[in-house]
Amino acid sequence: MADKKRDYYEVLGIKKGASEDEIKKAFRKKAKQYHPDLNPDDATAEKNFKEVNEAYEVLSDPDKKSRYDRFGHAGVDPNAGFGGGGFGGGGFSGSGFDDLGDIFSSIFGGGFGGGFGGFEGFGGATRNPNAPRRGANIEANINLTFEEAAKGCKKTIEFPRIEKCDVCGGSGCKEGTKPETCKECGGSGRVTAQSRTPFGTFQTQKNCPTCSGKGKIIKEPCTRCKGAGMIRRKVKISVDVPAGIDKGNAFTVRGQGNHGVNGGSQGDVFVIAKIKPHPIFERDGYDVHCNVRITYSQAVLGSEIYVPTLDGKVKYNMPAGTQSGTRFRLRERGIQAVNNPALRGSQYVTVIVDVPKKVTENQKELLRKFDAEYIDKPVNDARGYDPASNYGKKKTIFEKMKDDFKSR
Repeated sequence: MADKKRDYYEVLGIKKGASEDEIKKAFRKKAKQYHPDLNPDDATAEKNFKEVNEAYEVLSDPDKKSRYDRFGHAGVDPNAGFGGGGFGGGGFSGSGFDDLGDIFSSIFGGGFGGGFGGFEGFGGATRNPNAPRRGANIEANINLTFEEAAKGCKKTIEFPRIEKCDVCGGSGCKEGTKPETCKECGGSGRVTAQSRTPFGTFQTQKNCPTCSGKGKIIKEPCTRCKGAGMIRRKVKISVDVPAGIDKGNAFTVRGQGNHGVNGGSQGDVFVIAKIKPHPIFERDGYDVHCNVRITYSQAVLGSEIYVPTLDGKVKYNMPAGTQSGTRFRLRERGIQAVNNPALRGSQYVTVIVDVPKKVTENQKELLRKFDAEYIDKPVNDARGYDPASNYGKKKTIFEKMKDDFKSR
């Protein structure tokens, strides 16, 4: 029989000499492609799935891989006398049963088929095919405005979910019928087989060929779910968005994921936040930043201005002589920490002085007069820019008194 098997490298679609990571990556891809839960009632897919697992069981074990590379299938066939366990003698010596379970958990999220051990040649402990299995978790996105993310809100999200068939109630059977317990395996989904080797006779367990490891036989499948017992449909649920959530953050909605199998509990939904940009505010952690534009006279004379915040407009007394680019802080006007209303960030406001583009002749004359009397005026005209004399010398009080006396 060994010479009729396909080359294990060919089964996984890789070249001889592939690295451990390449072997595992190829296995993940092929196993997901042929997994029975994704290909219900597909005998070819089930056969390919077992073939992929068999190939990985050998190529992931350095010892078995070495013997396979030297002697082919005979090198890992216990009946050929090479020892080492193989598929007839003890399952995953080397590659690890737990490793395969971890791989399938990462691929299917625990919602398809549950644990490992239900396939021919794995050996070791097996799971009851009729035991309750929890449904897989689901990821869903939610679109929020800046304010909704900062303050929290109630939203409705829509996503696809695997549920019990509403026609057969999850049994997979046509209405009015029930699944029958497989007589060959007694409902366990496993049968015992014996293998003779040069070292003696070994007993192993494999999938029941009659029920394909399910433990039950459905003679008349449900017309809605085709015997799978589960269907995929879109659902809408209301969720409470926690205040302070940031873009890319997720929160959990318990018990709203895929339905479980055989009475198992539902999985959870991980809701990932997507936040629309705000025309005024920018976020930095729990702090908020914004710009406020003021007039030239407000900057020079000082003014009481109104600043937009997440809680509405607030008054701020801006001092005289405020320069463009000045930044001031409003404490506890930022965003609250998630699940901690007592902790809140600040709002930082940057002042931008507006320079008018259009002025009247009267305004121009006033500006010229203002410029002529400007104390501390910067020197930056046709004479050039001299950093050493950037500002004119400030007049002393005696010079000002002298100028005042002359004006009289």
